[in-house]
Amino acid sequence: MKFTIPTWLTLLRIMMIPVLVVVFYLPFKWTNFAAALIFGLASITDWLDGWIARRYHQYSAFGAFLDPVADKLMVAVALFLIVQGHPTPWMAFWAAVIVGREIAVSALREWMAELGQRAAVKVATIGKIKTIAQMVALLCLLYSVTPDRPPRPEPWMGHVVFVIGDWLLAIAALLTLWSGVAYLRAAWPIMRAAEKNKY
Repeated sequence: MKFTIPTWLTLLRIMMIPVLVVVFYLPFKWTNFAAALIFGLASITDWLDGWIARRYHQYSAFGAFLDPVADKLMVAVALFLIVQGHPTPWMAFWAAVIVGREIAVSALREWMAELGQRAAVKVATIGKIKTIAQMVALLCLLYSVTPDRPPRPEPWMGHVVFVIGDWLLAIAALLTLWSGVAYLRAAWPIMRAAEKNKY
């Protein structure tokens, strides 16, 4: 198995997930900043491993498999922490939309890959915009949302940052639905053709 620098960065991102969880619940006033910093560093490694892979042609099958897994794990865990820290119906709904779409699109890509049509569901521009909005939203919310226990003082500009993150998460969730529909529309003719060939 080939371990390239991008693969090591991806593994580092996965190892940062339990660190994020532990830091989020620490009873210190600086942990909101630390949690946001950990997530920010993880997001940077996500960009960096892709850049290094493209720039220096350091590709590997294991890295191609692991990278999207690491991304989805980090986003899902961050959403779970945010919902636990701010358990409102809307926050839970946006989180469910984002996680549900990731599961559905992952299943769709796997099925299309079995048909040799994975390129039909490649990442579109709307998906990239969604990712940026989502990452900034999670960064803001991890900074401004704190768990009920132990009690901590509100972070500096916590309410302003929360409002920005809240709106961006809603936008990201709506873009998630939009891009999910776009993936499905691209795959639908192939799915129909496969169904006809089956019979």
